[in-house]
Amino acid sequence: MNWSNQLCLLTGASGGIGQAIARVLAESGVRMILQGRDEQSLQRLADSLPGIHHVLVGDIGRSAGRAALIGELKRFPAISMLINNAGISPFGELQHVSAEELEQTIQTNLLAPMLLTRALLPQLQKRSEAYIVNVGSAFGSIGFACQSAYCASKFGLRGFSEALYRELAGSAVKVFYLAPRATQTAINSDEVVAMNQALGNQVDSPQKVAQALKAQLLASQPRVFIGFPEKLFVRLNGAFPSLVDNALIKKLPIIKKFAAQHAKEILV
Repeated sequence: MNWSNQLCLLTGASGGIGQAIARVLAESGVRMILQGRDEQSLQRLADSLPGIHHVLVGDIGRSAGRAALIGELKRFPAISMLINNAGISPFGELQHVSAEELEQTIQTNLLAPMLLTRALLPQLQKRSEAYIVNVGSAFGSIGFACQSAYCASKFGLRGFSEALYRELAGSAVKVFYLAPRATQTAINSDEVVAMNQALGNQVDSPQKVAQALKAQLLASQPRVFIGFPEKLFVRLNGAFPSLVDNALIKKLPIIKKFAAQHAKEILV
């Protein structure tokens, strides 16, 4: 890949994984269009990166924000890479997750990537090489208690990625799906951090995820799942879901304890 020929739209660029991806790609010579909701964070990031980059501010979890972003992208006909990274993750038992949170999760994590991909696809197909990367999750293959909305959105993103990969086979547009496991970012509430510690879950740095994304592009691997035993659980859940049922149900009391703490924190 000729990195210096790439112009990349990165959503969720002001988040932990987004900033790490932006840095890894910019240091490789990629020109970045950094999208997110926090203008100051985006501008600080852009100023800290080597090269000249662009900032686009907006909320792609809302229809007006998506429409505005798609309109702005007309200024950048040379986009050759789209990384759908933006995401939110409400934590709690379904009955305690609001209807607005459910809607925002699906719109941000699933609908926005689909609509942005649809909008950019005609110009991506005109390039000699183009790339779409959807940042999913291990929870896009493993249903996890008290993460039902997030799991639903990431299961959908994985299915979208797989279908699009097959739809665009043989074209200049390559589709990738990257599934991190738990990562040290602000998307996790204090209760989720404590739960991961109590469960003994391994947590990766955003830099590890960013390096995995770059390696995935270089190796042209359509699907990459980060971490063990998560990779094993993904395969087991696909072939023998009852085994994973039993393993995760044993952890349910711990999960629900931290979910209840989170619900109380929100109500305070």
